[in-house]
Amino acid sequence: MAKKTCCMYLTFIVTTMIVSYASNMFVVGGEWKPTWTAGAAEEAEAVAAIPCSGHGRAYLDGLVLNGHEPVCECNPCYSGSDCSKFSSDCAANAGSGDPYFLEPFWMKHAASSAVLVSGWHRMGYSYSDGTYISELLVNYIRKLHDTVGNAVTEGKYIIFGGGSTQLLSAAVYALSPNSSASPAKVVATAPYYSVYRTQTQFFNSRDFSYEGDTTLWKNISKNDNTRFIEFVTSPNNPDGKLNKGLVQGSNVKTIYDRAYYWPHFTAIPSPADDDLMVFTISKLTGHAGTRFGWAIIKDKEVYEKMLNYVGLNTMGISREAQLRALKLFDVVLEGEGREIFEFGYTTMRDRWTRLKQVLSKSNRFSLQKLSPQYCSFFNRDRDSSPAYAWVKCEREQDKNCYDVLVAAGINGRQGSVYSADNRYVRLSLIRSQDDFEILINKLRNLVAKEQ
Repeated sequence: MAKKTCCMYLTFIVTTMIVSYASNMFVVGGEWKPTWTAGAAEEAEAVAAIPCSGHGRAYLDGLVLNGHEPVCECNPCYSGSDCSKFSSDCAANAGSGDPYFLEPFWMKHAASSAVLVSGWHRMGYSYSDGTYISELLVNYIRKLHDTVGNAVTEGKYIIFGGGSTQLLSAAVYALSPNSSASPAKVVATAPYYSVYRTQTQFFNSRDFSYEGDTTLWKNISKNDNTRFIEFVTSPNNPDGKLNKGLVQGSNVKTIYDRAYYWPHFTAIPSPADDDLMVFTISKLTGHAGTRFGWAIIKDKEVYEKMLNYVGLNTMGISREAQLRALKLFDVVLEGEGREIFEFGYTTMRDRWTRLKQVLSKSNRFSLQKLSPQYCSFFNRDRDSSPAYAWVKCEREQDKNCYDVLVAAGINGRQGSVYSADNRYVRLSLIRSQDDFEILINKLRNLVAKEQ
């Protein structure tokens, strides 16, 4: 019934848009002429048509007003007005997690994924029902998880946030006891996403405090009444492993960060059914700049506390962000999601395969071990396709692997960022094809020197 309702709502919206569009046209010389939509569409298509030599992109917000022309924003190591000049001395950018690997998919689907927003779109603080959350978008998220089979949403609550970052903070707040005498201990297992630590320490609340690695707390007494909040990233950032919570006890609450639990990056053995799960559009569609995330929550009281947090913090999420997410999810769901996930998986698998081939010839560097696994979405065993390479320097003298790679023209993120040994470095595999090719060439040259 929910699926049918979603489709009926979307049909209604599309029909309304067509009627609205038609009502904003008039007859001139026997022909229909568009009014306010024409200029915006022409401007967007003109900017999109700028080629930038295939090594950059021109954007609408790069259009300086007052009649100036938009400029190309070049990929790393490329320059010039049209991004045609390549610098071989430039360092490979493998540090940031900007998911540009999905850009070719969205360029192919330019028409179906585009959104034209009027100047009077959703000017109020809330939707007509008085909330900050689009119920239609909630329905689409439920349909999305049901289609992919990566999370159970039935009987659970859904809340939106500014990416996963805001929701992680809201979750810690909601799970903490309102007691300065006994604050919650926030923990995670190294290597882990550094925001868990830095954000918890930044807010410096009387209700919770960051208390380090879970290994310090695995053997807590069953009679210990201290509240523990454990962050679990699955698949893990940086090493791509499907982690589970380690701290046990009746007073332990777990926040599952499922940002990478999509067929791009990992096999989906079964739907996740955790009490609190956080997802983000950044790693699903690649639209990190949209700053849209959502949490799936079992407990109503926790849901209401998180809702209160987001309401007081930002009064909800941008209506434009919710509209864009709705449009993107509609494209993702075409053909039961097969096209985007096949594209994403094939791209990431091929990059991982090429990286392994290069480093397999090295005695100096090693990669994390990941095995093929059955994926319920693809209904077959599938090879690994992690978002990041977790590289280790094996030589005794290479105590800081980050410095070793920087000297070779490769910028990654050092292990200490993830509370791990600095013999490790995280290399991002999800950036543009240009970035990946530069990274592979730099690594190939570095490994060749061992010979």
